[in-house]
Amino acid sequence: MPRALLSVYDKNGIVEFAEALHELGWELLSSGGTAKVIADNGIPVVDVAEITGLGPILDHRVVTLHPKIHGGLLADIANPAHVAEMLQYGIEPISLVVVNLYPFTTNPSVELIDIGGPAMVRAAAKNHAHVGVIVDVSDYDGVLDLIRHNDFDVVARRQLAAKAFRITSAYDAAVAAWMGSDIESSIDATLPPVLTVVGERDEILRYGENPHQVGARYRLPGLRSWWDSALQLNGKEMSYLNVFDTEAAWQLVNKFDAPAAVVVKHANACGVATGESIDDAYRAAHAADPISAFGGIIALNRAVTDDTARAIAEVFTEVVVAPGFSAGALEILCAKPSLRLLEATAPFNENALQVRSIDGGLLVQTTDEVDEPLDLYTVATDRTPTDTEWTDLLLAWQVAAATWSNAIVLVKNGVAIGIGGGQPNRVDAARIAIGRAANNATGSVAASDAFFPFRDTIDELAKAGVTAIIQPGGSVRDAESIAAANEHGLAMVVTGVRHFRH
Repeated sequence: MPRALLSVYDKNGIVEFAEALHELGWELLSSGGTAKVIADNGIPVVDVAEITGLGPILDHRVVTLHPKIHGGLLADIANPAHVAEMLQYGIEPISLVVVNLYPFTTNPSVELIDIGGPAMVRAAAKNHAHVGVIVDVSDYDGVLDLIRHNDFDVVARRQLAAKAFRITSAYDAAVAAWMGSDIESSIDATLPPVLTVVGERDEILRYGENPHQVGARYRLPGLRSWWDSALQLNGKEMSYLNVFDTEAAWQLVNKFDAPAAVVVKHANACGVATGESIDDAYRAAHAADPISAFGGIIALNRAVTDDTARAIAEVFTEVVVAPGFSAGALEILCAKPSLRLLEATAPFNENALQVRSIDGGLLVQTTDEVDEPLDLYTVATDRTPTDTEWTDLLLAWQVAAATWSNAIVLVKNGVAIGIGGGQPNRVDAARIAIGRAANNATGSVAASDAFFPFRDTIDELAKAGVTAIIQPGGSVRDAESIAAANEHGLAMVVTGVRHFRH
């Protein structure tokens, strides 16, 4: 008679699974609460304590850690020497282990660091040639079907073993991250000597960066993500670039307290605006660069109104993400069957690291946030910005930090009217921003994500009618840039912090 060991924290479906195994002629072993639930439902079950001769000890920390359990899991029953030792020590084989782990990721604590569970899972997975392992409730029915048809072979067991190791790997990574978070050294806490990155595949995407590439979205165990609760209310499946650009737009629009709209194309904002209402903000953001907005991503930090939806419907758009949609807005926008509508919560930003792949490895850095204290900003010029200029400068600074470098951003009356990014030199970025702003550049302010290496960019901005500039400073020619700003009567604010984005 084959034996199965059942020890689960999540008891959903375990009674039905145990009953089915019993009907198929399996002997059931179990412990603690799982054994009680099975027995209370009239299903014969042997308590692990009867096998080991020892009940739970040390506040239930030790239950299944015993040679008669792990010997039954790890024995190679095709090896005569193993079989002889099993007979010598009274060990019987176990053919199936069903375990799910303590919910450490939802409530991290020392007592929820599972030891016996992962030990059994790993033992069974290692010995998948003879033992099956289930770590996911969703696999119960599939395994039962295989057993009924005598198809629970080594191929099926190996697939389950691979899943088991993925689960225990993610579990250990979550524990390691939690343990490391208490380390006082900021470098070791944020950039540990060994970085364990485990992703759970959450969504197969329509395609990758290009249609011939495949893509998927993964999530990091234990971290909250706005993607987890986002509801897609309409439209086609998301592609890799849809997700990438939507993330950029949603992160930026949630930087602002006032009603705000962001239009993103190819991961760069092409329109950003705040306004008295979300309708005002969207119309201004779109008008800033209507050509680039075609086929873009729209993010709004207020619910989409009927009026805003009518304006959006006039332009081909890939995705609209917002905290909500009025009934009228849904009716208007859902008339476009391909338009993806996402209802989302604000980003949690729990992941403190950014990770990129390189050949044979990873580049890792802490996340860049525009959070430097305003009282450390310095007015470097003879003229101080007006209140209106200050408001626009801070908006421009946020947008510049979210724009691919080199970046120059022009803002006027709460609207990013010209964005130049991704250029190999700063003066070209300024010319692009000025060109997009056109005649509207007069009276605007400008942000530069890094210092000015020469005064030529200052001269270009002044010639276009820019009245104030915000930049980090730090160039050996800062004095020349400040002198140029004074010559043109500009106000210049130095933040002391660079915000490159590559």
